Amino acid sequence: MNATTTRGALLAALACVLVGGSFTANSLLGHYPYAGGQFLRYGLAFLLLVPLAGPGAATRLRTLGAARWLRLALLAAVGMVGFNLAVLAAERTAEPAVPGVFVGCAPVVVAVVVPLLAGRRPQRAVLYGALTVAVGAFAVQGWGRTDGAGIAFSVGALVGEVGFAVLAVPVLRPLGPRLLSTVVCGIAAAESAVAGVLADGTGWLPRPDAVEAGALLWQAVVVTVVGFVCWYMGMQRIGAERATLFSGLIPVAAAGTAPLVGTGSYGAAQAVGSALVFAGVAAGSGALTFGRGRRPAAGARGAPERALEKL
Repeated sequence: MNATTTRGALLAALACVLVGGSFTANSLLGHYPYAGGQFLRYGLAFLLLVPLAGPGAATRLRTLGAARWLRLALLAAVGMVGFNLAVLAAERTAEPAVPGVFVGCAPVVVAVVVPLLAGRRPQRAVLYGALTVAVGAFAVQGWGRTDGAGIAFSVGALVGEVGFAVLAVPVLRPLGPRLLSTVVCGIAAAESAVAGVLADGTGWLPRPDAVEAGALLWQAVVVTVVGFVCWYMGMQRIGAERATLFSGLIPVAAAGTAPLVGTGSYGAAQAVGSALVFAGVAAGSGALTFGRGRRPAAGARGAPERALEKL
């Protein structure tokens, strides 16, 4: 790997580890209204991100056409609000491992969908690495009790995870990671408020207790502000296909942090699965290949993203 791809890989890895820790924080919010919690999380993140959006933010936003604003709204609705809602709904009739297994398949879907949308064949190394990551994620989480509704909502969570990467590709270059994160957090907060009023009426935004406030603060500041910016910075450097490989670290981080709050354990299966995830990420991201002296062809980085921007 060269310096750019190495930084991109490290940023994507950090973002996914932080998101994995958010699953543990979610376990502390079981009694807080979903939409109200999402509103607080994304609303606070938006306020924190505004000063970081960078110079010329208003000018860049004015250059966006209606199609790209619609894409941003879909990104927030599908990849953020919808994703979290799908996970929560799935866990009503399924054990948490079930949506986790489906989300762990996101690298495989992205490894196929992104090149097809760009008019080319999937890269073997990325696809094989993604399959290894998916198997490792399954080993980390196992399989649990579920029903048809649990599976359906778990598929919705998979769609949300894929959408969070794919829908962002055409707007990442004109906005940049910080402004993109700012805008989608603001949109997601507004969408959450509407969903909260419709679903819970006047009780959609109760005052959180100390534990809930701590969990929401962690999700807003660390997972959203730091995690989203790092994720899109990483994706900008290594592309959506390779960046999504690192989502396999989400269940690994979740399994590693769950014992800290007494909601799970880390045993031999989790260790084996973690090793598979690490191997898949290393193989698919090019760490094993570039480390032997091969370098990516000039101009290759970002080619899929340029093709997708035309869609």
